[in-house]
Amino acid sequence: MTPADDELARILDPSGAVVDREAREALDLKEEDLRAMYRAMALARQVDLECTALQRQGELAVYPPLLGQEAAQVGSAYALGEEDFVFPAYREVGVAIIRGIDLVEYTHFHRGTRHGGIDNPVDRRFAEVTIPIATHALHAVGWAMGTRKDGGRGCAIVYFGDGATSEGDFHEACNFAGVFKAPVIFFCQNNGWAISVPLARQTAGKIYRKADGYGFPGVRVDGNDVLAVYRATREATDRARADGTPTLIEAMTYRMGPHSTADDRSRYQPEEEIEQWRSLDPLFRFRKYLETEGAIDHAFVEQVENDAGELAAEIRTGIVEAPPRNVREIFEWTFTELPPHLTRQRDEVVAALEGEEEGAGG
Repeated sequence: MTPADDELARILDPSGAVVDREAREALDLKEEDLRAMYRAMALARQVDLECTALQRQGELAVYPPLLGQEAAQVGSAYALGEEDFVFPAYREVGVAIIRGIDLVEYTHFHRGTRHGGIDNPVDRRFAEVTIPIATHALHAVGWAMGTRKDGGRGCAIVYFGDGATSEGDFHEACNFAGVFKAPVIFFCQNNGWAISVPLARQTAGKIYRKADGYGFPGVRVDGNDVLAVYRATREATDRARADGTPTLIEAMTYRMGPHSTADDRSRYQPEEEIEQWRSLDPLFRFRKYLETEGAIDHAFVEQVENDAGELAAEIRTGIVEAPPRNVREIFEWTFTELPPHLTRQRDEVVAALEGEEEGAGG
């Protein structure tokens, strides 16, 4: 992505100046919305840094940083309605913040103490964290088809990276969505790297143009411009609610950190490329815009920084001081009625645990 990319939908340029005044004025966002979006982006960044530190200190098994992708996540999630269902991959902390997900609970996924990371995903309209690449795109389409048949107005949004668009599951999901008019938004955070593989080595065409083959709109947006991302997603939800039309959004952004904390980005990401993208920092861009518009001041920024620090501390405490999970949970969540051989194993485990507890008490 370059600032001169003429296929890129944009409202704010890298300096935070408005380049499409008409589009900005058409947004249904009040000052309190703008402040809420900035706050969520700042919280996401601090949580991201804290989780990276927790992993380096041995408190998390692995963690996939989102540094640089805050605008793509917050802008898209802020455009959703309560009835809409989010299908995240494994890097969507910013989306989780907007959707009100308990971040201690969410982070337990990366500690390995809570599979999926989300308690009661159906009620929360936020599916469990997904590691397999692109498989959850089919889950999103299935839910969208089901809610349409039930007469619901909700739409699904599924998050993935550029590498996922080379997986068969992605194309099957797009085909189903196009044929059956499933109200789903395919949201690609194109951060330039599928782990260590650059975009040019894993797809020959432009990602948003892939939608043409499936009969629905594709949009390329500046993923570091939170307002442009919001507009593109809101337009996509409108289409989905109107007649079930899906949309593929390609948000051009950049992963300034490693693919995960198990990865060494220095082996493949050129330092000059990282420096170039640091100058396009989405948080800096939005802050400059809000300051210019008089929507925020130093006191507000300072309060947000304090709130972010408190949230990070809450996550650290919740993770480090968490008790062990109940071993009985191993036998839950898979069968409505536990088969006899697993019932026997469960009873043996429970008896052994009760014996240990009695021994400790005596």
